[in-house]
Amino acid sequence: YPSEFLMQKITEDNQIPVHLHVSVSLQYVAGLKGRALVEFFHSNIAEVENEELRHLMWSSVLFYKTPNVEVMSCVLLSTKAIYFLLDDSFIHADEHQSDFWNKENSDCENSSFHLSCCFVLKLNDLQSVNVGLFDQYFRITGHSADHIVTCLTRDSYNTHTFIQQLMAVLSLLARTPSPEPVDKDFYSEFGSKNTGKMENYELIHSSRVKFIYPNEEEIGDLAFLVAEKMDGLTNLPSLNILLYVLAFQVNHFEGSAQNTSSLQPKTLILTSSDLFLFDEDYISYPLPEFAKEPPKRDKYQLADGRRIRDLDRVLMGYQTYPQALTFVFDDVQNQDLMQNLTLDHFGE
Repeated sequence: YPSEFLMQKITEDNQIPVHLHVSVSLQYVAGLKGRALVEFFHSNIAEVENEELRHLMWSSVLFYKTPNVEVMSCVLLSTKAIYFLLDDSFIHADEHQSDFWNKENSDCENSSFHLSCCFVLKLNDLQSVNVGLFDQYFRITGHSADHIVTCLTRDSYNTHTFIQQLMAVLSLLARTPSPEPVDKDFYSEFGSKNTGKMENYELIHSSRVKFIYPNEEEIGDLAFLVAEKMDGLTNLPSLNILLYVLAFQVNHFEGSAQNTSSLQPKTLILTSSDLFLFDEDYISYPLPEFAKEPPKRDKYQLADGRRIRDLDRVLMGYQTYPQALTFVFDDVQNQDLMQNLTLDHFGE
């Protein structure tokens, strides 16, 4: 039986982010509290009888097979597996991937019975966990393309908590330890001696699951990419990335019966001179071992970029987290027009 503290913690975590829409079936799950939630897990989700529910988290998820479809999920971590309770609309979101999900229960669609897909990743199949920049997301990798999932928490606290809980649960698994390397030192484990280049920081858990964290070079690569997009307006050494955050861009649709808005996932990068929005591939990089060819698109694709000096004002909403910000820019057609005029007017 779970402790009172654990049940209270799971009840507190069982809250859907207010800005994301979910189906009726997931709203039902979010309404469960304490013992009812634990009983729901054991009677509807758990695969074996002696499984213990250890952690619950609501997060957007991406699958390797459907990289363009971000879907809301209730993520349940037990002592045997990670369960992703998915919004039932996901099944119809990407028709050409229908082989990924079986549709045995499609006859229930028109009834009042609400379905949820449940994707199961057994802990014994888990091979590695890649933590994204600034703990904004993490990718869980199993043994095949069907077993790669990215959780877009957009929150370093949620990422950190889940990783800690996952490590604790993995410690309970009985796996044969991998043989120790002969000369195990810092340089042989984390770097290449002939180049002196540091690889991404890897922590190999006692369960043999790798936890891979980004190193400083990843920020350097990102700064170089941002500098390229700026058409050489600034010199690279002075370019500093001040902020990297996974956010949503709000697109308003006017003219419909009621003005609606859709949220487009974007990566926001702020430098000392510019504000950028990128479309980022959160699922394909770094390449899984079984990948035969590189992904169809780059990791970062520029969606929009504006100079801070053209920023006129920032409007802030008064709602609680997540905060809505509106950036208003002075859109001058020729950005360097004023600069050239000034130079001509004041001479050489």
